Amino acid sequence: MDGKDSSPQTWQVAGVVSFYMSAALVMVFVNKAVLNSSPDLPLFFLLVQLTLAVVLLHGAAFITKKVEIPKLEWRTAKKLAPVTIVNVVGLVFNILCLRGVDASFFQIARGMVLPLTIIVSSINSRSLPSLRVLLAAVIVTAGFFIGVAPNSASADRWHEAPSRLAITYGVLSSLFIAIHAVLIKLSLPHAQNSTIQLAYWQNLGSALLLGPFILLQGELSKLSQLARTPEWNAEVFAWGSLITGVFGFLLCVAGLLSIKVTSPVTHMFSSVTPFLVPPASDITAISQAARSAIQTLLGVWLFKDLFTANRGISILVIAVGTMYYTWVKSVETTPAPTRPAPLAPKDDIEANGDLRLDQIEEEAHDWQDEKRRHPA
Repeated sequence: MDGKDSSPQTWQVAGVVSFYMSAALVMVFVNKAVLNSSPDLPLFFLLVQLTLAVVLLHGAAFITKKVEIPKLEWRTAKKLAPVTIVNVVGLVFNILCLRGVDASFFQIARGMVLPLTIIVSSINSRSLPSLRVLLAAVIVTAGFFIGVAPNSASADRWHEAPSRLAITYGVLSSLFIAIHAVLIKLSLPHAQNSTIQLAYWQNLGSALLLGPFILLQGELSKLSQLARTPEWNAEVFAWGSLITGVFGFLLCVAGLLSIKVTSPVTHMFSSVTPFLVPPASDITAISQAARSAIQTLLGVWLFKDLFTANRGISILVIAVGTMYYTWVKSVETTPAPTRPAPLAPKDDIEANGDLRLDQIEEEAHDWQDEKRRHPA
């Protein structure tokens, strides 16, 4: 019976994780294509994605009752303000990082997600991680520094190496992802423990917060200038916004599936969650390694990205560290089997003797009480 129950769940987890991996690859490369064609419109591009996700959530709520749009209340908005602010700041750093680095280097620039998540989670829970978790963090950190080392770019293509600013954006994006993971736990109760409602609040709130910064950056005037430029390919921007907006919406909906086949808010903690059941952890680790290899190959093929031995080693080390961390968490979160209390052996003379002596004393007290009540 156990084998039959675990097999479907494993395949369900494999399906959900495979979807996330495919969607993440689509998001990275479509985003990169749009940013290459419109590098001056990163915030406006992000605003279009967020707005489209909100519109599609309303459409899904109209079709099915399983998608419930929350009531917009100021009290709830204030409670969800921290997670919304952290979310939009992380998204901004994320898209600025992607604009400044190769698609194949993007995972290296954001390679500090796991170590920073471990640090933030430990500070929040006021507990120290195990030595094996720390070892996984050290391995991933080493992989990150191998990738960003100056000699990771060849001398003849040094101008194509990522800038320090882009790498800084990647580290800041990783930090806000780690903080966001912790805030999600605290914010879900304010959204009726619904990932869809929380996603709606975050998309809507992030879009509203982006508006003033788009005006300050002058991206609307830049958009009007590009629209009058014959060289600008508006179709890339339009189709890229549509595709990434739809896939962003599908990722929100798939959050429900990940909760059903794993545990609550699993995907909201990104790829470093410790709450996956062991079979899901194995699948997640494998998918991460596969995604790293596919993303690197596609980046080199589609965008002619720079690829060096250091970058290859960096991706490999980060993947190994992440897989090791996933295995450690699956082992540490597995409950230990309970053992029954040991019984005294029949041939234990001392234990049986003490028990027999207690019985004799109890019988003697009963006989004395009976004698007092009925004297001869």
